[in-house]
Amino acid sequence: MGERKKLLDDREISLIIRRIATEIIEKNRGVENVVLVGIKRRGDILAMRIAEEIKNLTGKEIPVGAIDITLYRDDLQLVSEFPMVQESYIPFDINDKVVVLIDDVLFTGRTVRAAISEILDYGRPRAIQLAVLVDRMHRELPIGADFVGKKIPTARKEIVDVFLKEVDGEEGVYLTKKK
Repeated sequence: MGERKKLLDDREISLIIRRIATEIIEKNRGVENVVLVGIKRRGDILAMRIAEEIKNLTGKEIPVGAIDITLYRDDLQLVSEFPMVQESYIPFDINDKVVVLIDDVLFTGRTVRAAISEILDYGRPRAIQLAVLVDRMHRELPIGADFVGKKIPTARKEIVDVFLKEVDGEEGVYLTKKK
């Protein structure tokens, strides 16, 4: 594949989770009307971790859901003739709530656009905020994150991989340069 460089380790990811949780609490003056929705496959895990950190900081449990944006993608035909779709899970009312959408990597903005479309099918939130572990820039749509773990300037051909122990058995963020 190419040269691979570790950008974040497990300790740094934990610190980012704590910082994002703190920023969500501060920006929303608490978590009274806040819900978290993670984009599958890793945003949902990050959402659960952030919710746990918010509980540690405030003593309050906040609702956590997960969405699979596969059917909302604008490039669905290009991705696969038979896409693998996982179940979305938002078992709470999002009307008039602040929905914090959580993803691992923000790149072009297209995944976030698809996620917003899906969230709006569930109701009309007061606001949608975006939290990402890594922002690698290169936006194709006018989308920015409210909460960013780390900005990492990359070349378009480079790949940012996020590994979380719940899915991958290891923890870390890597940058791979394609050959």
